[in-house]
Amino acid sequence: MFNIFKLAARNLRRYKRRTILTSMLITLGVVAVLLFVSVSGSFKAMMIGQITDSMLGHLQVHKKGYLSSIDSLPLNRNLQGKQVAKVKEILDENESVAAYSMRIKLGAMFSNYTETTNVRLNAVNPEQEMQTVPMLVDRIIKGKKEGLLAKGEILVPELIAKGMGVKINDTIVLVATNKDGSVNGQPFVVRGILEGISGPGGRDGFIHLEDARSLLRIEGNEVSEIAIRLKNMDQMKSVFEQLNSQLGSIKNKMDKPVFEVHTWEKLSPFFNIAKMIDLMTFFIKIMLVAIVLVSIMNVMVMAVYERINEIGTIAAIGTKPGKILSLFVTEGFLLGVFGTLIGVAVSLISIAAMNSAQISFDFGRQKGLLLSPTIGTSDVITIAGIVIAIAVLASLQPAWKAARMDPITALRHV
Repeated sequence: MFNIFKLAARNLRRYKRRTILTSMLITLGVVAVLLFVSVSGSFKAMMIGQITDSMLGHLQVHKKGYLSSIDSLPLNRNLQGKQVAKVKEILDENESVAAYSMRIKLGAMFSNYTETTNVRLNAVNPEQEMQTVPMLVDRIIKGKKEGLLAKGEILVPELIAKGMGVKINDTIVLVATNKDGSVNGQPFVVRGILEGISGPGGRDGFIHLEDARSLLRIEGNEVSEIAIRLKNMDQMKSVFEQLNSQLGSIKNKMDKPVFEVHTWEKLSPFFNIAKMIDLMTFFIKIMLVAIVLVSIMNVMVMAVYERINEIGTIAAIGTKPGKILSLFVTEGFLLGVFGTLIGVAVSLISIAAMNSAQISFDFGRQKGLLLSPTIGTSDVITIAGIVIAIAVLASLQPAWKAARMDPITALRHV
């Protein structure tokens, strides 16, 4: 077997120009795919981080049926005291959970005493919220960030602040209707202005959880949702399955599920963009396969054509067809390995250079986001394996043709 590798390497050295050009083509394909995977993966991870760490959390727990009617922010589908306590008990026992935040979501009328508009509100416990979505404070573009907010204060979305001419320390009034139909109003001081973010959460303001209970006349520990942050986002699927199993088994008196658990993917429209990025990556990999397939097959077909006499000679002296087949397949394998190794090396150097350059970009309202391309070992191994496997497959047909040649016919070839 070693002799076959030795002969294959010698044959590749005999045709240096062709070997170098083919290897460069393979290298180009590998570099293109690895750089695209690293950059698109960095962009996707950054956007997911922006959404989960500044608004949604990784997982959310609601009362069954809440999500299907979330546009109307129904107060009659809130989790009640005993239900909240049960969820807290389960979350406290789960070692993968880093933090969780109790929220009441409500709609209200927002008045600056001269104009009125509607606003969506998240009522939160500031300490819990900052632990669950730590990037929320980074969205405060005006006002104090420390402590997020206190009782009697409100964080106003930028869109409403501009439209209503509201400034820091202004007093506004919120008027809301509770689930019994009664209306109540309460004054608030503007603590800060929130930068918009993509999706419906970009129009949400924030008030203290106790203020919401006072405004809505809620007694007891009632919440609309529980947002959850995990210690490691890679565990999201397994934790979701655990919580879904534990909470899904709890039924009400009508033998229907009480809770529903959702990942951020179910809650954010950005997940569709993330899937599009994955689809683009898949098609880029297909293009790489096509480049390698065509280049290797072309080289091996030419190698067989130019060495017909040589093939006839080694066949005439008793070399078995299997050995001839192995020789040409090994040449294709070595071409794939050579091009892949160079491509991986160039890609890793390029990724390191981009990280050192600290390239920044803007995404919508998000300014100065830092591009940090990374590539996982599994991605490198997978792409390298695909390239080498395709190189071997591409060389099979020409190698088979060489192995099936009649020695006499091959020796007569001019």
